[in-house]
Amino acid sequence: MAAGVDVLLIDSSHGHSEGVLQRIRETRALYPNLPIIGGNVATAEGALALADAGVSAVKVGIGPGSICTTRIVTGVGVPQITAIADAVEALKDRNIPVIADGGIRFSGDIAKALAAGAACVMVGSMFAGTEESPG
Repeated sequence: MAAGVDVLLIDSSHGHSEGVLQRIRETRALYPNLPIIGGNVATAEGALALADAGVSAVKVGIGPGSICTTRIVTGVGVPQITAIADAVEALKDRNIPVIADGGIRFSGDIAKALAAGAACVMVGSMFAGTEESPG
């Protein structure tokens, strides 16, 4: 924190787990004013658990990312638009934004995520093939 951190992301392939929730609670207790993003979750219950633990924003998406195998390996996951809409609905009275993470392959996917209620999206593979990206 001494380096001037603007926001901290506490992230796991399955963020609705006790280890992630405990880390968020501990971090919130140490740094009450630090913006904390928690994730990733795919259900309203997961979003609410992160909110109750003290996050400032929730990352939603288990399985839709281009290299994610969580849904295949564990059987855990929800279609992305449903996951976004459910999390947004669950958090609507808490002023906690939802970040759509994964499944953005085309520009229309950004519009769909925003229409489902996401405050913003994380985009990776869509930019990876551009001239401006390294590698």
